[in-house]
Amino acid sequence: MASFITGAARAAHSAAATILSAAQITAGEEVPAKSVKEDDPDKSVTLDLTGKNIILGVPGAFTPSCSSQVPQYIADYDKYKAKGVNNIYVVAVNDAFVTKAWKEKLAPQGTGVRFIADDKGEFTSGLGLLFDATGLLGSPRSKRHVIVAQDSKVEYITVEDDPAMVTTTASKGVLAQLA
Repeated sequence: MASFITGAARAAHSAAATILSAAQITAGEEVPAKSVKEDDPDKSVTLDLTGKNIILGVPGAFTPSCSSQVPQYIADYDKYKAKGVNNIYVVAVNDAFVTKAWKEKLAPQGTGVRFIADDKGEFTSGLGLLFDATGLLGSPRSKRHVIVAQDSKVEYITVEDDPAMVTTTASKGVLAQLA
């Protein structure tokens, strides 16, 4: 019976990743206003996308490639501010306890980079960037991507072909995209 339930759960996760994910968002489209969490698992918020903002979607907090990618965004925070960026959001399909602990680990002295928990995957799904990571991470997760948004509209988007790789979503390349 347990193996039947486990199999059914895996099938449901796989189906959810396929069904939940809409068509991938493109330049010119509006970033959907979906509830996420920041620091507090009991308080839902929506991202403030007034002005220019960076949304960095990562497959999972504490994973090796994500934990090596995000520190450069933290180090480059002032460079982004100098280019007119209001917020840098690191969004992971994890719970708020995990994203808060990850932020504390990566930036023990604090940072202006905001770590966002998309605990139900609804925000990421609304972007069309959810994929089935059940085999490695246990559930659907975010494709590795970067969106530059101006007043909620996508100006630029890049999505890694392989979510384990950091190439087009590296901070250096994103900084180069900004005017």
